[in-house]
Amino acid sequence: MQIIYNARLVLDHGVSTGYVIISDDKIQQVAAGDPDGHLLEVCGNSVDAQGAWLLPGVIDTHVHFREPGLTHKATIASESRAAVAGGVTSYVDMPNVVPPTVDLEALEDKWARAERSSLANYAFWVGATAGNVDMLVHDVDYTRVPGVKVFLGSSTGGMLVDDAQVLRRIFGQVPALIAVHSEDETLIRQGMQQARAQYGDDVPVACHGLIRSHEACYRSTRRAVELARELGTRLHVLHVTTARELELFEPGPLAGKRITAEACVGHLWFSDQDYDRLQCRIKVNPAIKTIADRDALRRALSTGLIDVVSTDHAPHTLAEKSQKYLKSPSGMPLAQFSLVTMLELVRQGWLTMQQVVNKMCQAPAQLLGIERRGLLQPGYQADLVMVAEVPQGYELTDRDVRSSCQWTPLVGATLHHRVERTWVNGVEVYPIEPNQPSAQALRFNRK
Repeated sequence: MQIIYNARLVLDHGVSTGYVIISDDKIQQVAAGDPDGHLLEVCGNSVDAQGAWLLPGVIDTHVHFREPGLTHKATIASESRAAVAGGVTSYVDMPNVVPPTVDLEALEDKWARAERSSLANYAFWVGATAGNVDMLVHDVDYTRVPGVKVFLGSSTGGMLVDDAQVLRRIFGQVPALIAVHSEDETLIRQGMQQARAQYGDDVPVACHGLIRSHEACYRSTRRAVELARELGTRLHVLHVTTARELELFEPGPLAGKRITAEACVGHLWFSDQDYDRLQCRIKVNPAIKTIADRDALRRALSTGLIDVVSTDHAPHTLAEKSQKYLKSPSGMPLAQFSLVTMLELVRQGWLTMQQVVNKMCQAPAQLLGIERRGLLQPGYQADLVMVAEVPQGYELTDRDVRSSCQWTPLVGATLHHRVERTWVNGVEVYPIEPNQPSAQALRFNRK
């Protein structure tokens, strides 16, 4: 048994100083106060947290770890190593790899790869295409797969689904969560044509939010929400970016909602005022919008209009991101620093510690039906992260980055929390990497 004591714990009733006992891969006991000497002796392996926070491990439901087929950018091994260094103990990877995860064979291949190399618990979205709807309806085991990813607008080749009849079948017949990348492809193309007419091949990155516009996001999300309400779909809108889209969602707790929304750390941290400084390093789809949009997203976390926070972690090589706008790919690596970045919003007064734990740990588990993860409770899996406060602050540098791409747009930011240790299923995986990964494939409750 292990005991971690003298820790600040976020519990259902508030924040307490106390201890957590781990037995094998599960939490055995959570208690306020100090353990007695006999308990320390019985547990044997003891860790004095010295007043640091001990939180449930982050569950990141939206990452792109690039394997298979794009491993010059990253791998499951490299990005799960970066993830646990940031307190992310579980992740769900997206299907736009090579070949795309749109059939059962591709899913089996990803599970096998993760079983061999992942340091964090893992699962994989299955992607929708115009031709695989029968499989999505009849063949996928949705106790192993959290749901279906549908690209309503993005340059994803065969995974762009914009046929109305196909969408009605997916929304109406798939017996699982439908997660959508929501942008209107027609408006995006029109925006690109206008930008190229004005700038030729030298379109500035500051146009990104005009090309992938507020209206492109709102129009697509409104259609998706209307279709979901008509057909009773369990719909999850990924990476909401605009204040206007928030009008389409209901505030309040996650329980009982049929339509939910996600915000990503990048959209909560950056605004279009950062394009001049960071250029294509913050080029993502949907685009980062205005300060007003960013602040509306932050406020929506506390009202429950936004239900979960994830990262859309999407590494590219720095050489790829250093190209001019039209050639630079969209995406940025954030998983390693998602928790400490969100804790900056606590420090700034936007959120409470309890709200961060809810949006990054508890609510993702509830959203996907992941049992016994996301809370500090007896019987739950021992996925834990210890986070120390750094009152004087420190500047994030390239040397801190563990992602294979070796960069993040957060470099230069002053942070006031640091992840010190991470446990996955009771095994410490950061800073000391274990000989054998302790990660498990996530399972999903479909009751």
